[in-house]
Amino acid sequence: MNKKSQSGAPSPTELTIGKLATAAGINVETVRYYESRGLIAQPSSNGGYRRYGAEHIERLAFIRRAQGMGFSLDEIAELMQLNDMTDHLQARQLAEAKIATIAERITHLQQMQHALQHLVKTCQPGKPCPIIDMALEDAPSVSRQSPPKACHPG
Repeated sequence: MNKKSQSGAPSPTELTIGKLATAAGINVETVRYYESRGLIAQPSSNGGYRRYGAEHIERLAFIRRAQGMGFSLDEIAELMQLNDMTDHLQARQLAEAKIATIAERITHLQQMQHALQHLVKTCQPGKPCPIIDMALEDAPSVSRQSPPKACHPG
């Protein structure tokens, strides 16, 4: 018989896979995929149905938060394993490496932003468009059929 909380909802210790997925804000296929990857434990069957508990909700919430911080599923699995072993020094090192990767991406994006800002500033009416010219610079050698188009044709 289903245990119900005072609100009438099933207890978090006996959720079906569908209710677990809904509670975690993901779909059932994602839960199954995470089980196949070993990110969450597959519970034993009870009366023909698997029953998921609060620990599954916590794991799924952890996965979503870690993904939101840019960790891959492989890195998340490593973090979870380190947490289970209480090896927090190694978890810290993994997080520090992720910070360095994010910093590199930010630097690259800022460089792209500055380059585009420069191109926009040099875009002058009646002259060849530097934005389009920049995009064509790296294109394979193709002879232009017509001269470059002017910016802001009047």
